[in-house]
Order: sequence, then C-alpha cells, then structure tokens
Amino acid sequence: MPLPPVLANRLSIPVVASPLFIISNPDLVIAQCKAGVVGSFPALNARPEGALDEWLDRITTALAEHDAEHPEHPCAPYAVNQIVHKSNDRLETDMAVCEKYKVPVVITSLGARQEINDAVHRWGGIVLHDVINDTFARKAIEKGADGLIAVAAGAGGHAGVTSPFALVQEIREWFDGPLLLSGAIAGGNAILAAQATGADLAYVGSAFIATEEANAAEGYKRAIVEGAASDIVYTNLFSGVHGNYLRKSIVAAGLDPDDLPESDASKMSFGSGSSARYKVWRDVWGAGQGIGAIKEIVPAADLIDRFKAEYDHARRRLSLPT
Repeated sequence: MPLPPVLANRLSIPVVASPLFIISNPDLVIAQCKAGVVGSFPALNARPEGALDEWLDRITTALAEHDAEHPEHPCAPYAVNQIVHKSNDRLETDMAVCEKYKVPVVITSLGARQEINDAVHRWGGIVLHDVINDTFARKAIEKGADGLIAVAAGAGGHAGVTSPFALVQEIREWFDGPLLLSGAIAGGNAILAAQATGADLAYVGSAFIATEEANAAEGYKRAIVEGAASDIVYTNLFSGVHGNYLRKSIVAAGLDPDDLPESDASKMSFGSGSSARYKVWRDVWGAGQGIGAIKEIVPAADLIDRFKAEYDHARRRLSLPT
C-alpha cells in the first residue's frame, strides 16, 4: 500500500525524526524538514502552554518561506506528538492549537483514542500511533490510526523488548498501511534494513540528540557521542513505563544502574518528574542502543546528509536501484 500523499514523494530519505521530550524544538524541526525528513516534537515541549501556538507559527512560516524559495526541493512535512494518556491535562487545549494550524501529521503515544484520530482526520491530517507489540497495534488501527510506529527493542526512551524482525513481521501479517520502525537506527545501513524488514520508514531519535540544534545539555550530547549499546539501561523507575536511559546519567543522579527498584506503573508521569537529587529527562537522559554509530556533534542537516550517503552506498552495495 502506498504512503499517504502527505508523506509520498516528500522525503529525501525514508526517515521520520522521532519527537524527543525537552530536546526537540522549532530549530531542530525546521532543520530536519528542510533536509527532507519529517521533523517532529512533543506538544508538551512548548512551555508554557500558550507557547505551542508560537512554535507552530514559527515552524509553518519558516517551511512556507523555504518552499517559496526552493520550489524544486520543498520541505518534508512536520509532525506533532500528543501524549493521549489521561495524565496529560493539556491534551484538549493543545489539540485545538493543532487544529488551528491543520498539523499534517500527529503522532500519538500511550493510549489509542478514537476521538483524537477523528479530530485529526476532520482537518485533513493523518495519525501515526506508536506501539510496542502486536496487541497494541491492532487496538490502534481499530480506533482509527492511519499508520503505526513499531517501537522495538533498543529504542530510546519508552521502548519495547521485541525484536524488530518479529514485531514488523507480526504486524505485516494483517496490516498493509504505513509502518515505521524504531529501535537503534542511527545510520543509513539501518534505515535500509528497516525497509528490508517490511517497514516503510525508519523512525530515528537518539542520533538527533547530538546535533547543534537540539535542546540538550552539552554533557548529554557528549554522552551520546562517547556512548555505546553497553551504556544503555532498561528500567521503568523514572516514569512508570519501561524505557532506555544512559547509564552515566543514572550514576550522576546518585543511583546504582545495576540495582534499580521497580516503579509503580499506575503512577506513570510524563513531565519532568523530580526528587531531591535529580529531575527525570533533564538529568536522567534517555537514549537508544544505536548510539555507538554517533561519533560527533553536527548540524542536523549534516547528520541527514550522512544518512543519505550511507543509505545510497548500502543500496549500491546490494545492487539495489537508487
């Protein structure tokens, strides 16, 4: 099944940049879209609440100006991530702002809700829902999502434990719509591999933390560049939902990464949870297992250029048409 028009023939490489809590901002989204990948950000990143309108005005204006100046190379579309869990008390207000700007792609997380999907469809957008298993995938499509993001083992932040091969295979047995794959994808070879498994697009997050535009502390960016898969710890302590975090940041928070307690999933939180010693997400840093492929801090456009070169090289090596 072909990709929906908002995505078809709009990308320079088959990549959607995942929304990174705190880190994704207008500068990063604009750079990503101009370079030909879908740029995204969590609505909750725009703080205070009224800032979402300002962010969307800035993004849409910058992309429109670029398209007017470069009609031969229009920008990729942008996406806004909405946490649809009941703990998000901004959802209704933020959805109204998204409707005002007719956001082309909405990424929903932590619960599939038909009324949210219906609202996006009314203004002409599409909904991609992230899932960690086949059961959640079926529920999302039943409730009207247009596409799925398979969050497999190794993904940064809130991630599943299923192999990407198994997860994509199970979903593809019954779903032929837009399918994205997330999990340790940080180079052009991995992007092509995502397509080889049966996904349409790769969903890339941690690599963009180490970009100049990203709203991440310098120490966070350096930890990405210097880290490897062995530096990633999987725990539900920090938000109530299992996810992958950098060992170095857990140690800095005064915790033992090899002896972390279990959290109460009923008390999940998606803001900057805190204790006397640290603030989650600000001090305890999420990252995926693919960070070993990230060797330097660069502008987002340069990172995407590297992805393109590696992707094209991999296709030539396998004698695939470009």
